[in-house]
Amino acid sequence: MDSISSAVAGASAATPGSVQAAASVLVLKKALDMQSSSATQLMASLPQPALATSGTLGTQVNTFA
Repeated sequence: MDSISSAVAGASAATPGSVQAAASVLVLKKALDMQSSSATQLMASLPQPALATSGTLGTQVNTFA
């Protein structure tokens, strides 16, 4: 999280149109892409909860579909 904060601070402090600004934005995009990839992998690794098979609660609508 600190790397994201420092990337945002660097990108916003750079002079617009400069090489430093372009590099800062590129680093920020890469950091966000890596964070997105990590979050996607984490979500994929979570087990799917078992669906209810009896009773009135949870047997009418599958909210995970």
